[in-house]
Amino acid sequence: MDADLVALSESVGTAALTKSGQRRLLLATAESCTGGWVAQVITHTSGSSEWFDRGFVTYSNEAKTDLLGVRPETIDNYGAVSPETAAAMAEGALKNSNALIALAITGIAGPTGGSPGKPVGTVCFAWCRVGQTAETETAVFAGDREAVRRQAVLHALRGLLLRLDAK
Repeated sequence: MDADLVALSESVGTAALTKSGQRRLLLATAESCTGGWVAQVITHTSGSSEWFDRGFVTYSNEAKTDLLGVRPETIDNYGAVSPETAAAMAEGALKNSNALIALAITGIAGPTGGSPGKPVGTVCFAWCRVGQTAETETAVFAGDREAVRRQAVLHALRGLLLRLDAK
């Protein structure tokens, strides 16, 4: 396991337990282009059962609608790779889990699938707490498929850590 990812996951776990003021399941993930990599990194961390509830790998549009409740209209109107879809994924992960905060990732890891408006490396993120509106970001990462996916995992966990530290 990548040392940077391990250290970041441990920091997220410490923040989740310290900042939430409770020792119960806290986080859910909804992943598309990363294929469960965030959940893998988290569950590699000893003790993560104290702060990780579950992960959804919703690679297809049908999985996004079936498992997370993303409206087909959202995908049709904005695309599977969009802040709107990422937000709906994070909200769906919260609704279908015991988590208090969720993160979502959807993107184009490549080497195919890009377009002029959404080139390969485009990844949309969302972080959402129960009872709050999702916060979204879009990034464009360079590199091959593996590099894009790794950068997306790092970005998602860093974004989560920022949001845990802010509360």
